[in-house]
Amino acid sequence: MSTAPRLAFLKGHGTENDFVIVPDLDGRLELSAATVARICDRRAGIGGDGLIRVVRSSAHPEAQAMADQAEWFMDYRNSDGSIAEMCGNGVRVFARYLQRAGLVEAGDLAIATRAGVRRAHIAKDAGDGDAQPGEATAGSDGPITVVMGEATLPEPGPEGEVTVTVGDHSWPARNVNMGNPHAVAFVDDLAQAGDLFTAPAVRPAAVYPNGTNVEFVVDRSPRHVAMRVHERGSGETRSCGTGACAVMVAAARRDGADPAVTGHPVTYTVDVPGGRLVISERPDGTVEMTGPAVIVAEGEIDPSWLGTDLG
Repeated sequence: MSTAPRLAFLKGHGTENDFVIVPDLDGRLELSAATVARICDRRAGIGGDGLIRVVRSSAHPEAQAMADQAEWFMDYRNSDGSIAEMCGNGVRVFARYLQRAGLVEAGDLAIATRAGVRRAHIAKDAGDGDAQPGEATAGSDGPITVVMGEATLPEPGPEGEVTVTVGDHSWPARNVNMGNPHAVAFVDDLAQAGDLFTAPAVRPAAVYPNGTNVEFVVDRSPRHVAMRVHERGSGETRSCGTGACAVMVAAARRDGADPAVTGHPVTYTVDVPGGRLVISERPDGTVEMTGPAVIVAEGEIDPSWLGTDLG
């Protein structure tokens, strides 16, 4: 029997975008891409759209410069083990874990990511009337709002307009960057996106040298859209927080709404297969996302199953 310490984990999701959470507060673990992919395997592992390692910013070389702004760093990996800059739903789940673990209280907090520091607000439970101000409870389920930063909408370069292709169908797409890249295509029917098991073709490839997330969007009603997404490194997921933000900004510009011009914020409801997110853009360009985050399980991974691949 292995005498190596077992690896603690939790499982959580935000609008069914699900993650394996690995607390590594002092930054002692080295999780290889192969190990992350094995953990995220839905048949032979725990299963998840990605893995979130929880580390003190001061203990991680990529986050030390942000340690004076944010105590905690979200080391996010896609389900194939590749490193990602950001994950909007993951930030909410990360915040929920910190609250559950008693590391933060309900209210405002800062989280370091590879895309920079993100601000979050954890709402108190509606049913926690007896709780003390700021007190966190293990069962907290109030919505979490994340300040996602500003969207960048690069103009078409010499390579030309972005297009997305699935089978025989092609659509123009809007290039939106939310700290990670997105190609947003408005379609007539979400079924046109196909099965999304493989990445849709995006051209010109030079626009996205490291690949991109691809969102397919339909209108539901004024300022209300629905989307499906192929996440880079993960395939189709039930939700994508940065993708929902990219969709909201692309839809607003398509509809002629730009808060920087009007001086008024604009809010869209974005339905994803796993639920609903509310996205707002402020006149200063700041994008905010509000939605649920739930921790559903916790346990330990037997190190003999992982082997010695913990660095």
